[in-house]
Amino acid sequence: MADKPLTGLAARLVVDQLIDEETLRSAESQALKARKPLSRYLVQEKLVSAQNIAKATAEEFGLPLLDLNAFDKENLPKEVIPEKLISKHKVLPLVKRGARLFVGVVDPSDHKAIEEIRFNTGLMVDSVLVEEDKLEKLIETFLDSGDALADFDDDEFGNLEDLEVGAVDDPADEDGGNPDDDAPVVKFVNKMLLTAIKSGASDLHFEPYEKTYRVRFRTDGILQEISKPPSGLAPKIASRLKIMSAMDISERRKPQDGRIKMKLSKNKSIDFRVNTLPTLWGEKIVLRILDPSSAKMGIDALGYEEAQKDFYMDALHQPQGMILVTGPTGSGKTVSLYTGLNILNTEERNISTAEDPVEINLEGINQVNVNPKQGMDFSQALRAFLRQDPDIIMVGEIRDLETANIAIKAAQTGHMVMSTLHTNSAPETLTRLQNMGVPSFNIATSVSLIIAQRLARRLCSNCKTEMEIPKEALLEQGFTEEQTQDAIIFGPKGCDQCNKGYKGRVGIYEVVKITPPLQQIIMAEGNSLEIAAIADKEGFNNLRKSAIMKVLQGVTSLEEANRVTAD
Repeated sequence: MADKPLTGLAARLVVDQLIDEETLRSAESQALKARKPLSRYLVQEKLVSAQNIAKATAEEFGLPLLDLNAFDKENLPKEVIPEKLISKHKVLPLVKRGARLFVGVVDPSDHKAIEEIRFNTGLMVDSVLVEEDKLEKLIETFLDSGDALADFDDDEFGNLEDLEVGAVDDPADEDGGNPDDDAPVVKFVNKMLLTAIKSGASDLHFEPYEKTYRVRFRTDGILQEISKPPSGLAPKIASRLKIMSAMDISERRKPQDGRIKMKLSKNKSIDFRVNTLPTLWGEKIVLRILDPSSAKMGIDALGYEEAQKDFYMDALHQPQGMILVTGPTGSGKTVSLYTGLNILNTEERNISTAEDPVEINLEGINQVNVNPKQGMDFSQALRAFLRQDPDIIMVGEIRDLETANIAIKAAQTGHMVMSTLHTNSAPETLTRLQNMGVPSFNIATSVSLIIAQRLARRLCSNCKTEMEIPKEALLEQGFTEEQTQDAIIFGPKGCDQCNKGYKGRVGIYEVVKITPPLQQIIMAEGNSLEIAAIADKEGFNNLRKSAIMKVLQGVTSLEEANRVTAD
């Protein structure tokens, strides 16, 4: 028996060559079994993009197509359609004008949904076509910002109530044994933590204001608003996070630090570093996600150019010396250091680290939490390490002259020392040590390698698009004449597999090996500009040149390179 001819949207998709007929007929059958609209099934299975589905539907039904990214989401009409209907039919009220309600829909053939909304609201309902992926995100935001937090979709994350969540330092709390485990606030907090992990966020910000409360995630280095729960819940959310972190919930006037362990499965757990800050309207709480797997990605995944990687590997395998990693907070210094430590972590080596706080736990490495209040600062930890037959020492940060001097003496007496400094470039790192009071001779003879780094967003390989940039503009941006000859520059576009054209991050590095000419300029107490000139002459790319190479390779965009490095 021959298949029935395709009609409606299905026929349109095949005619427009967005999907072949055999795949579409199979999808129709699967969508029917799953009791889902065909368009939703196609998008969820990534057979056709939400954007292409929406365009084809608009042409087929003769409806206007609205881009929700350009829509003012702050003015969505509240409490017009019951939340159950919004969740059930995947529709959203967009604009209300008198007795007329404009509703965002994905499937205009779902007349039952429109009739049910018309019956419940008593309004005339007009359909406006929108893209499914954008509608789903907006619906989630819309429902999260409502008056109730109780109706979360537990199935998306597993059972939120059964999660093992507790303070790292308090094993008794790790079973999440809170009598309020079924409370909406508990479920909301758990959902935020899980959503952050699934989306690849690095930080979560819980922020109270006078009349609002918002939750933002830092994903690929950029903060984005995720949810706006009622402002009245601010104290309860803060208390819940402080209980999970083993903090003093009665203390609201001083900053506090804590840690949360979330056990996702028998073999997988994620730690969160938690900090509270009393603000004008309550406590702002920031969580940093600490994923041990980030230290085991391997050096090839970090984005070093081949020559830079060779310099780092050579320095790691020297019997003594100092490797310094520098950059602003959140630039990936810890991951760079731990990647090196992971390479060196063998049975034959004794490795000790002093950190404030320890961010990533690594088996086989002796890690010490620095705590000045208890009399354990970096310099004291270093002195203790030197009495424990060390091979490799890692200091979380060189903050003062005492720590710098001990670290340099260790590097001069047969130990490999690794540490970080908060400076903007490799030459500035050397002058910073001089300004601390470290003798120039000691710097020149102990420091073997400096890595300055930034993190740039990586272009989505699925949708990046070629840009037309005039040669003169590229030359102004720092490209050489030779680089502009056959340069192909890519920029972000955006698709259902990425975040506004970007997916993940890549390191941009300035790796400077301390060569004899550099040693001479250091001992002559040259300034950072003079050191930078010698480094350039020696062939070491600065951050800007490295960023331009990543642009030419199509890894990141020129806009992103400009964001993280100076012209």
